Parts: sequence; C-alpha cells; structure tokens
Amino acid sequence: MARTAKGDSAAASAAPRRLNREIVPWFKPHYMSGMNERIEKIIDDFELLDSWDDRYRYVIELGRKLPELPADDHVDANKVQGCASQVWMISERLPSSTRGDGPILRFEGDSDAHIVKGLIAILFALYSGESAKQIVETDANAVFNKLGLGEHLTPQRSNGFRSMVERMKHDARSAIEA
Repeated sequence: MARTAKGDSAAASAAPRRLNREIVPWFKPHYMSGMNERIEKIIDDFELLDSWDDRYRYVIELGRKLPELPADDHVDANKVQGCASQVWMISERLPSSTRGDGPILRFEGDSDAHIVKGLIAILFALYSGESAKQIVETDANAVFNKLGLGEHLTPQRSNGFRSMVERMKHDARSAIEA
C-alpha cells in the first residue's frame, strides 16, 4: 500500500551520490550498474566475512537496524504474497527527483523472521530513496547472486526474496504511471 509524502521538500532532496573509492569511476561491473553506496557497503562487508555463519549474523543484524513498522501497518493489504514468513511492506511516494527520472520511493517493512528482516534491509539499501525508474531498472537478483545468497538460502527464502523484489518493482511501476 502506497502512502503520499506530507510535503517536506527538504526530505525529498537527495544528497549527491559519491562513488565508492575502490571502484574506478568510469567502470562498474554490470551487477553494480546504478547501485548506491548503501548496497556497495553491504557487498564490501559481505566480502570481508569468511564464513556463512558470520554472513547470516550480519544479515540478521541489518534487519535489527531497520526502524520498527507500526503495528497499524501489519495488515493484509501490506502483506507480501509468496513469502513463507510473514512480510509486510509499504511504500511512500516522494516528489520527483531533480534528475528528472520520476518520483522517489521510500519503503518500510517488517517480518516475523530475523533472516527475512535482514533480506528486507538489503532490498531497502538497494531501492529505498531511489527513483521509481531506477528501481524498475536495477536487477536485485544480480545483487542477491553477487552476495551468494541464492546458494545459501532455502528455496522458500529465495522465492520470498523474489516476491519482495516484485512487490517493490510493482510499486515503482505504479508510481511511474501515476
């Protein structure tokens, strides 16, 4: 379920994006095309962790850092279908970006499963605060695979991840069409 911003123009202005100093400015691998610093940091952190136990703990910690989703938003209209765990997600449409690529979307969400809440945090790092056009064009599955999550999560969790991505892209397409 989408919400509309209350109109604070300061909140709508985006900070200038800076490239990760480890990435050559004129070249990004295809899976990083259009990525922001938040997701680049998660990818870098993942590469520093040696074991999958440490990576799971890191994903869970990312989920713990998410702001609480108000209980009033834990309703069927906000549930993401196709997830084995319960997942609630809302999007908020903010005014169009100054780059001219359409409205900005901000997401909030929650899950009853710690690892899933961490996956939500990864998706929010990738998509929240980005333009609807950028959300539609960014391949979350490439990030998912780059992190190795496809090989280390159950098929149900992987399907749930894809369901969350599709929900976010649906909200982005709806914002573009509005």
